[in-house]
Amino acid sequence: MSDELTLESLQLSKPLEKMTAKELRELTIEKIPQITGASGMGKEELVGAIKEVLGITEDTQANAYKEEIWSLKRRIKDLRTQKMEAEGLSQKDKDKLRKQIKQLKRRTRRLAAG
Repeated sequence: MSDELTLESLQLSKPLEKMTAKELRELTIEKIPQITGASGMGKEELVGAIKEVLGITEDTQANAYKEEIWSLKRRIKDLRTQKMEAEGLSQKDKDKLRKQIKQLKRRTRRLAAG
């Protein structure tokens, strides 16, 4: 194994962002000995450390909508709990909640894709 690490030399089956934290830990332990403490890192930390070692610059556009996506997901969670706790609501009101959740989920998917 040479000292020069590249993304191609790691022979990844999928992009770093799509890998689970467990897969990333295994990758760093097996193939990237420069990263220490991988077993205690979270997914974001592992991806950042791997990109730093490989010399990949951070894609700012992918992170541009991150906060907005998380705020929408929090709203979805709140609406779901509201829907579950709403025993006295009419079916019409429950349908409104369901449609709001559906619209928010669509927005999160579009933001993640764009």
